[in-house]
Amino acid sequence: MAVPKPLLLAAAVFGLAAFAPPAEAGAGIEVTMNQARILKLARDADTIVVGNPLIADAAVQDASTIVLTGKGFGVTNLVVLDRDGSPIIDEQITVVRQATSTVRIYRRSQVQTMSCTPYCEGAFKSEAERLSETEISSGQ
Repeated sequence: MAVPKPLLLAAAVFGLAAFAPPAEAGAGIEVTMNQARILKLARDADTIVVGNPLIADAAVQDASTIVLTGKGFGVTNLVVLDRDGSPIIDEQITVVRQATSTVRIYRRSQVQTMSCTPYCEGAFKSEAERLSETEISSGQ
């Protein structure tokens, strides 16, 4: 039995699409809470702006290196401009909690995060993290 050409062509296109790598455009930058991430720039930066400094902080190591630190849970943005005002980076930053080696204990409205490496102990929380958890608990 012969397969019609349009049907064969459609099957080939869908078959190739199944093996295509996911698009990463606009994926943004993910940073773990209370950890730093090094960003190497293609060219020297002149201006660095973080949308919400309670969520992330950007420190300049040198003209082409930025240290990005997760300070509070949430999403903000990072804009880095060169001397001419042209954007080098304009990305969304998502600060997430470390899922491995941690346990969260919920007691009604109170949440306690334990770091379990290998024994469970109370994890350090910055003021921004406490504020983030208070906002989450209150439904904002």
